[in-house]
Amino acid sequence: MKLMLESNLGEGLLKTAARDKWKKIGIRRRAGVLVPLFSVYSKNSFGIGDFADLKLIIDWAKATGNSIVQLLPMNEVGINFCPYDSLSSFALEPAYFSFHLFPTARKKSFQTTIAGVKKDFPTGRPYLDYRIKEEKLKILKSIYAEDDSNSAACKKFREENAYWLEDFALFKMLKEYHHGAAWYEWEARYRNRDPAALKECQERDTQEIEFQIWLQWQLYQQFKAIKDYAVDRGVLLKGDLPILVSRDSADVWAHPAFFKLDFAAGAPPDAYCAKGQRWGMPTYDWERIAKDNYRYLKEKLKYAQNFYDILRVDHVVGLFRIWSIPYNEPLENQGLHGFFDPQDEKKWERQGRDILSLMLESTEMLLCAEDLGIIPQVCPQTLKDLGIPGNDVQRWVKDWKIKHDFLAPSDYRFLSVSMLSTHDTTNWPAWWENEAGTVDEKLFVRKCTKQGIDFGQVKNKLFDLGRSRHGRLRWLESVASSQVLADILAKKKEEIGELAEIYENTYQEKEKLWKHLGIERAFREGSDREIATAALKITLQSRSIFCIQSVIDWLYLAEIFTGDAYQYRINTPGTVNEKNWSLEMPISLDNLLRHKVNKEIRRMIEDSQRL
Repeated sequence: MKLMLESNLGEGLLKTAARDKWKKIGIRRRAGVLVPLFSVYSKNSFGIGDFADLKLIIDWAKATGNSIVQLLPMNEVGINFCPYDSLSSFALEPAYFSFHLFPTARKKSFQTTIAGVKKDFPTGRPYLDYRIKEEKLKILKSIYAEDDSNSAACKKFREENAYWLEDFALFKMLKEYHHGAAWYEWEARYRNRDPAALKECQERDTQEIEFQIWLQWQLYQQFKAIKDYAVDRGVLLKGDLPILVSRDSADVWAHPAFFKLDFAAGAPPDAYCAKGQRWGMPTYDWERIAKDNYRYLKEKLKYAQNFYDILRVDHVVGLFRIWSIPYNEPLENQGLHGFFDPQDEKKWERQGRDILSLMLESTEMLLCAEDLGIIPQVCPQTLKDLGIPGNDVQRWVKDWKIKHDFLAPSDYRFLSVSMLSTHDTTNWPAWWENEAGTVDEKLFVRKCTKQGIDFGQVKNKLFDLGRSRHGRLRWLESVASSQVLADILAKKKEEIGELAEIYENTYQEKEKLWKHLGIERAFREGSDREIATAALKITLQSRSIFCIQSVIDWLYLAEIFTGDAYQYRINTPGTVNEKNWSLEMPISLDNLLRHKVNKEIRRMIEDSQRL
C-alpha cells in the first residue's frame, strides 16, 4: 500500500511545472552530502579547499552511496567571507582556483612560490585563514602575465556572459582603486556610473579589468570540468542561489534600480533568535525587475546552470514576502522593528508563484527550496503545486500544536529534503547535548518582560542552570506541566499563552525524541556514535525523496571530532566573527577516502533504499 502511494506521488510530480526536471534526474530516493568547500582539503590543497578537491568529494560520495553533493554558494565573497553576502550573483570565488589543475602553474618558478605559500598556510587547522586568498591572487596575476587571455575560448566566454562580466570586472577594478571601499562611498562620478568616467577607467586600467575577466574564465573552466566529472560518476551537483546579494556588490552597483536601498533584509524574532536577524543586504524591487522581463534573474539561472543539476533556492519565502528593516534602524535592534514586504498579505501568493514559475521556465535545473522559519501557508502549497521540494530538518519536524512531539519518518513530506542540520544550525550532536529540551534565554526574558514578569526572580525556579549553556536554558524536571509554569510565574494559565507554547514544545524534548530513536539502552544526555547513527537513520528512512546530511553529521560516525560538539558549526546566524564560514574538518579528503566509516555509511544508505 505504501509503495503504491509513493509511486502515485512520484507520478504526480510529472504533472507539475517541474516535470521536465524530474524526468531528467529521475524520480527516486537519493542520499547526499552537504560540503562547504572551504571546510575540506587534500594533500594538494593550497591553504583552502579548491576545485581539484571537489573531485575527491565526488569520489567519496560515489564510494558511500551518496548521489548528490550539495555546495554552499560559490560566488566571490566580501570582507566577512559570507557566501550569502557575496560581491556578485555570478562571479566565482577566486580562492577556489586550483593550481593543481592548471598546467602553467607547474612551471618551476611558480612551483617554488606555491610551495612557500603552502608552508605558510597549512591545511588541517581548526579554522581557515582567509588571507590565503590574497596570496593566491598574487600568484594568479603572475600566471596571467604569461598566459593567453586573447584565445578564442576566452573571447567566447566574454561574449556569452557580457550581461554581468564587464560590469563585474570594472567594479573590481574600481574597488581596488578606492582601496576596498564600498561602491556607495566612491567618488560620485564612479558611484553613479557616469559614462565618461567609466570609459576613462576602462582605458586607464585595462590590465586589471582584463585580469578579472581572464580569472573568471579560468574559474568557469575548472568548475565546468568538475561538473563533467560528476556526470561521468553519476553524482548530481546541487548548488545554492542566495536570495540576496551584498549591498556592496557589482549587482547593486550596476543595477541599483532593482534594489530597495532604504531597507535591509532580515528575519523576524523566533525561538532561536530572540531579536530576529538583520542581514544587511538590500531587498529587491520586483516591480522594476519585472519591467526588464526578469532578465537579471534569468541570467543568474543561465550561468548557474553551467555547474549544477539541482539548485537550492535560499530563503524561498522571501520571494513571497521578505522581512524588511529600515536601513537607519539601530543595529542593536537586529530584526525587531521590521515588516513584511509586500505589506498586503493578499499579494504574497501571486508574487511567489509568479517568480518561482518563471524560474522553472528559465532553467533546466531542478529547484529545491529552503522553506524554514516562519512560513505562511501559501509558500509550502505553492512549492507542492510546482513540484519543488522543501526542507524537513529533524529537530523541527514536529506536531507543534497538539502532541508537541516529533513526527515519525513516515510522516515527513514526500516532496522534501530531509536532514539533521543545516549550515546555519548546530550539528546534530551539538543540538542534542546543548539545545534539545531548552529555550533561548534572550527570547524567554523578552517574553517575560512583555508579561510584566521579573525573570530574575523565577529563573532558578524554572531552569537547571548547571545544565544550561550557550545561551540556552534547560527546564527543571519539577516544572512538570504548563499549570506548574503558570503557578511559578504567578499568572493564570490563560495569561501565559506564548510562554506556555514555548514550554510545551521544549519540555522533555530529548525524552520524546529518544522514543523515536528506538535505542534499547537507557536514556543518556551526551551524544555518542550510537545515538548519532539512530538519528541519521530516522531521516534516511523518512519518506522524503531526498536525504542530504552535512559532512559534519555524517562524519560523527567516524569519531574524529573531539571536545564540545558545539564548536563544530559552519555559521552562527546574526553574528560576524572569524569562526563563521571558516571551520575545517579534522581529516583530509585523502584519508577520508580510505576511512572504514565509508562502508558503514554505504550500508545505511543501501538499507534505506537510497543507493
